[in-house]
Amino acid sequence: MKVVDKVRNKIEKLPEGYVFGYDDFNIEQNEESALKVALFRLVKAGTIDRLSKGRFYKPQKGIVGNLNPDEYEIVKDLLFENQKPIGYITGYGIFNRFGLTTQLSNVIQIGTNFDKKQIQRGRYKIKFVRQWNTITNNNIYLLQLLDCIRYIKNIPDTTVNQSLTRLTFLIKELSPKDVRTFTNLSLNYPSQARALTGALLEKLNYNDLADMLYKSLKATTYFNINTSNDLIPNKQKWRIH
Repeated sequence: MKVVDKVRNKIEKLPEGYVFGYDDFNIEQNEESALKVALFRLVKAGTIDRLSKGRFYKPQKGIVGNLNPDEYEIVKDLLFENQKPIGYITGYGIFNRFGLTTQLSNVIQIGTNFDKKQIQRGRYKIKFVRQWNTITNNNIYLLQLLDCIRYIKNIPDTTVNQSLTRLTFLIKELSPKDVRTFTNLSLNYPSQARALTGALLEKLNYNDLADMLYKSLKATTYFNINTSNDLIPNKQKWRIH
């Protein structure tokens, strides 16, 4: 079968919005040039769109044109290595997904254990945020929650009080086992995130876990978070202003 036919058959079976690269095609090394030519022609014909160098997607048709692929599709190749998670989506996309803001962004943030330089994919800037905990499939949601607490003052189009109300609800929905894991993970976060996490846990009557976080803080450190006494009634104890 010709390379162009292999490419067409493969793309026809892909769902709309699916992002793919050269490695998705099972071809021989001597067929790589023909593959690139076939993909170039399909882009020109409007069958597929080019996301960035070597990355393409099968567009989903919208009312006013092709829709962009979702965040996960854009960065999925950066999230796993040998089927194990090495990163997870955080930042603006998670703020939106968790109901903390309605704003969307062309910046995609990825939590990772390694320092990496920002990269560009089409109109999207991909930034990497350092995560000090080991990333597993089971703790990604909890890390995303903690990231929201860590960056609570940077969530766009909302207030700290509104974000705290929503985060309190999300933490309340966790199982006791997950709350304990959540607390242990928070110990590797900066002190402001630990203080706010501890104050929220104490408000939800997880006093033993909150005490563990309180003991991790320096007695001379104060945190300028600008939240109300109604949401954090124990602000003075946690030195939150």
